[in-house]
Amino acid sequence: MFSKFTSILQHAVEALAPSLPLQEDFVYHWKAITHYYIETSDDKAPVTDTNIPSHLEQMLDILVQEENERESGETGPCMEYLLHHKILETLYTLGKADCPPGMKQQVLVFYTKLLGRIRQPLLPHINVHRPVQKLIRLCGEVLATPTENEEIQFLCIVCAKLKQDPYLVNFFLENKMKSLGSKGVPNVISEDTLKGQDSLSTDTGQSRQPEELSGATGMEQTEVEDEPPHQMDHLSTSLDNLSVTSLPEASVVRPNQDYNLVNSLLNLTRSPDGRIAVKACEGLMLLVSLPEPAAAKCLTQSTCLCELLTDRLASLYKALPQSVDPLDIETVEAINWGLDSYSHKEDASAFPGKRALISFISWSDYCDQLIKEAQKTAAVALAKAVHERFFIGVMEPQLMQTSEMGILTSTALLHRIVRQVTSDVLLQEMVFFILGEQREPETLAEISRHPLRHRLIEHCDHISDEISIMTLRMFEHLLQKPNEHILYNLVLRNLEERNYTEYKPLCPEDKDVVENGLIAGAVDLEEDPLFTDISPENTLPNQEWLSSSPPATPDHPKNDGKTEVHKIVNSFLCLVPDDAKSSYHVEGTGYDTYLRDAHRQFRDYCAICLRWEWPGSPKALEKCNLEAAFFEGHFLKVLFDRMGRILDQPYDVNLQVTSVLSRLSLFPHPHIHEYLLDPYVNLAPGCRSLFSVIVRVVGDLMLRIQRIQDFTPKLLLVRKRLLGLEPEGPIIDHITLLEGVIVLEEFCKELAAIAFVKYHASSTP
Repeated sequence: MFSKFTSILQHAVEALAPSLPLQEDFVYHWKAITHYYIETSDDKAPVTDTNIPSHLEQMLDILVQEENERESGETGPCMEYLLHHKILETLYTLGKADCPPGMKQQVLVFYTKLLGRIRQPLLPHINVHRPVQKLIRLCGEVLATPTENEEIQFLCIVCAKLKQDPYLVNFFLENKMKSLGSKGVPNVISEDTLKGQDSLSTDTGQSRQPEELSGATGMEQTEVEDEPPHQMDHLSTSLDNLSVTSLPEASVVRPNQDYNLVNSLLNLTRSPDGRIAVKACEGLMLLVSLPEPAAAKCLTQSTCLCELLTDRLASLYKALPQSVDPLDIETVEAINWGLDSYSHKEDASAFPGKRALISFISWSDYCDQLIKEAQKTAAVALAKAVHERFFIGVMEPQLMQTSEMGILTSTALLHRIVRQVTSDVLLQEMVFFILGEQREPETLAEISRHPLRHRLIEHCDHISDEISIMTLRMFEHLLQKPNEHILYNLVLRNLEERNYTEYKPLCPEDKDVVENGLIAGAVDLEEDPLFTDISPENTLPNQEWLSSSPPATPDHPKNDGKTEVHKIVNSFLCLVPDDAKSSYHVEGTGYDTYLRDAHRQFRDYCAICLRWEWPGSPKALEKCNLEAAFFEGHFLKVLFDRMGRILDQPYDVNLQVTSVLSRLSLFPHPHIHEYLLDPYVNLAPGCRSLFSVIVRVVGDLMLRIQRIQDFTPKLLLVRKRLLGLEPEGPIIDHITLLEGVIVLEEFCKELAAIAFVKYHASSTP
């Protein structure tokens, strides 16, 4: 009570007293603080019962006022006094000893406001960055302390200053040191900093001597002008007494190089207070993005950042329930990197394990964003750590298990990670994890060379339809990622030599055929007995879509002798016989409805593939190794096998299989286009293409139609039910086959639209 009265009285005296020059006023407030330690014997009273907070605030205000009154960059006498008399060093000592109680909080606030409110660069000064570095070490030592909020504010302002001037980070990399002595904590500046000291001279006129930079002791004596010698001795003794019990790290052995700013932030990411943890994550995000190579190296080699990211990912993944609904995994939203409190009671859509799921998905999103923002070498190291410690160490055993429920949940989680990853470096590691790094053509004998890839592709044809659909969806989203290795590993490496074709040299009588747009030896499907039912509805529509097709690109010039597009389009449109078609009975289901989507999707795929420098035309057959045995690859093998069973598979499975195949056919690579979209390609003996697979399905369909009574009315009813035009009613016989026919018809129209859009894009001048 008495101290509060004294404080009020002091403020009144200061208000009535004549204003002093700024420097005298500044020195007065600092002397008032030092006198407290000389004159006060009761060190148990909290700092809020003293005048220290008021004096510190006044000192800050004076420094800000002084800077505002001077030209930009000019150091005033008050700032010179603060630097020359190592006031920050003394405050660090008082804060570390927390004397009086609560002093650490006041020191943190003073440092934070000083760095935040003063515009001129302070960190290059040795008498600033050295005590700042020491204070950083005090942060995050103990979780849930009363000073946590002030600690994170201080660390974040330091991170913000480093973001403004990245070279300053070299002051915060501490070089090799052995076991620290018991007399204090050396603060060794990195070699890069030593080299740059001359260019970082201060405005105080002080020259930085090598012995000053080499380390200093953990406690600097404070010089106070005009103090009597006996008072100086008293203050010195007081500070020495404070420091005796405040050096817990005296016997710590540090690694080759310390990055204490990172270590303190890492400690605070474990804070039970979600707001503190989020702030710490934001600070780490700033630090990893600094372009300084030395900092990036120290970040990944001398801190536990990689371990923190991966260990937390692993623990959050293991905390998930054994079974989670895939729809919940797909739809749940990340919340502030999973560090905010989530109230199960307030959530109307809560389900068991939702909190754990949010935490995992949010933290995986944070890891992705951190790696995306990180300096290149740091990003690579972090991504490799996630690959080795989390993908391989934790996820792979779950994906390789035999429990159907476990497979479904782990695949749904992998699918979610595939969808949300945006960092190119992390995406590359994830692709290598899923597919392996192989780029040579596959052989049937070696399809299990990368066990996880083999298992996941096998799951596309799993006995469980749910697992098949989820795995196919994962691959569909993987194919949309901007990474060339994905498509090359799954498909392209097996098409490089075009050994799916049979080479027939042109003879003179074939030349006129080629000029008309047909390949020599190809069968004209319009003359094939299977396709004699071409109706006017099946022909190519008006050319109104030409104006909306994607523009030509340098990579896709017109190929002379290419099969005419109308023949390709009509070949796909005529595959399904009229007796098995139902779309012409329902409005808005024509072939042209697919053109808009094909146009947009092809443009998107072209943008993704532009930097991959794909050829504009197929590799010349004369240069291809056509003698090598052709294998379409494990991925296409499974897709073609499933496509061949389209009449006997559930509707949802068929939709997913055709969706993946249409995605593949959209890629602007000439070999993919030829293999998946050219009905007139001369297939080598024993080879199959997408068109040949569909032809076999249609042949089977025509035989089975004859055995189904009232086939056409039933087919139309099923289509209307699928479109919601008819209410659900009694179960219809052969429902799986009827739904398969509808998917087949729509798929053929989609392929026709894609072929048209791709051809027009490559032929537009």
